[in-house]
Amino acid sequence: MYRTHNCGELRKKDIGEKVILSGWIQNIRNFGSLFFIDIRDYFGITQIILSKSLLTISLGKEFLIRINGEVIERLSKNYNLNTGEIEIKVSKIDILNSSLPLPFSIIDKTDGSEENRMTHRYLDIRRNLIKKNLIMRHKIFLMIRNFLSMKGFIEVETPVLINHTSEGARSFVVPSRNHVGKFYALSQSPQLFKQLLMIGGIDKYFQIVKCFRDEDARSDRQIEFTQLDCEMSFVNENDVLIFFEYFIKHIFNNIKNIKLDTFPKISYFDAIKMYGTDSPDIRFGMKFCELNDLVHKKEINYLIKQELIVGIKIKKCKCFYTYDNINSILDNIKKLNNENFFWIKYLPDKTFIYSNKSFINKEICSIFIEYFQSNPDDLLFISYGEKKDARNLLHKIRLEIANCLNLINKKIFKPLWIKDIPLFEWEEKNNRYKSMHHPFTSPKEEDLQYLENNPENVRSKSYDLVINGTEIGSGSIRIYKKKIQNIIFKHLGLSKKEIESNFSFFTKALTYGAPPHGGIAFGLDRLINLIEGDEDIKNFIAFPKNNDGKDIMINTPSSLDMDKLKELYLR
Repeated sequence: MYRTHNCGELRKKDIGEKVILSGWIQNIRNFGSLFFIDIRDYFGITQIILSKSLLTISLGKEFLIRINGEVIERLSKNYNLNTGEIEIKVSKIDILNSSLPLPFSIIDKTDGSEENRMTHRYLDIRRNLIKKNLIMRHKIFLMIRNFLSMKGFIEVETPVLINHTSEGARSFVVPSRNHVGKFYALSQSPQLFKQLLMIGGIDKYFQIVKCFRDEDARSDRQIEFTQLDCEMSFVNENDVLIFFEYFIKHIFNNIKNIKLDTFPKISYFDAIKMYGTDSPDIRFGMKFCELNDLVHKKEINYLIKQELIVGIKIKKCKCFYTYDNINSILDNIKKLNNENFFWIKYLPDKTFIYSNKSFINKEICSIFIEYFQSNPDDLLFISYGEKKDARNLLHKIRLEIANCLNLINKKIFKPLWIKDIPLFEWEEKNNRYKSMHHPFTSPKEEDLQYLENNPENVRSKSYDLVINGTEIGSGSIRIYKKKIQNIIFKHLGLSKKEIESNFSFFTKALTYGAPPHGGIAFGLDRLINLIEGDEDIKNFIAFPKNNDGKDIMINTPSSLDMDKLKELYLR
């Protein structure tokens, strides 16, 4: 028998019991004839007292041991541990396995570098921090499955090996041995299959699914990621938004005891206009104010030439009174090689300091101070240039200021829906349109009049869920009529041959009484990371890739030998 109890189980009520425990050595304290040892397993830590006379070899950290002994009351109690009122007086010890010296400490705030921890991920998982994250991930997955199942959804698995198409992100391709010169692609999402399930008469579908995109990895993105994929028949936009707002509130309430407010809804165009991004963080103010009319009215010469002038006001910004401490917060912004902005600081004595720009003077500062109805201690930032660049720059300044002034409360969650995303955007590089969402997104009925000849004016029935500036979910009402789907394909520059080769199975399915349907997909790695307030989704994935898309523990991606390449007809 390896154990009668686990290492987190014993309490004061168990004093006097004979027990067997197995676990890894967390700490050893040598008092000469006695050793005080903390042993750890999945469930917790228990202190044991071991006589030196019982040992035949030296012990080390992370040795795996089995001990027989008696539960006794602990003299020096540790109320930080569930087992802190007892300890085990050992009568027998067996070393189940020894351990090499550790590459890093198995403690929450470890001394291991990310590279070292990723190389020895199996050791990193022993840390409470990672273990608790994986337990949290399990609880959320279980809650999702139970919640959706109770609401009439069924979980259906869809294929991972699919056909490659030119639309969407870059795919991983898999050579076929039996079909020479042909390839599968790893699924980027179950999009078409879940739509086919709706055509097949499945009313509500979900799947917790692995997806693959051959993109650059980063702290909030992995090339292999987990998605909650959902689809419903006979629904409109509001049906989807109401249900999944309730769903997200349920998760936050049950996991973190956080009651979220009603999710505001704003259009894509308003998000860009007010915040310079389609994923705004609304936990703090600083909405954009467009200043073109003011600039023209006051004839501010240099700025009149700019396509857009836009600004923000930071209220009661008392900590910045000199050029140096204002410019210090802009170091990261200046790295963007875009300095088309200036600032004005309104001082308590009702004077001001301002950016060293040739076209700025006290008279111009007074114009902006008055227009923004500024009070002493307020700070203004104004960017200018082409519309997209000016807004993007001010968006970055806004976030930098919020971080600098500690305006971002990580315990507050502010979700919102971004709606009415354009159906297309123009791609200069390829001289054609591409889908803003994906090619199967339905246009809004009121914009169908523009679909044939002015597709850039068409808004989609799409919606993104953004929480604290991070896109957590994205979905849409789908096209369910073949005629509209073919028009979309035409605008995307697909030839009849490409449509036939890649999508004929789907367009044919639309002709067999396809129902109106829509859905959404959530990035679960990202959602869990957000709920727990971490900054790196790798901490919530058992065996993640690093930021270069590599698994340095198993050394992948790796080369294939020549025989394997020949077998796949790649040499």
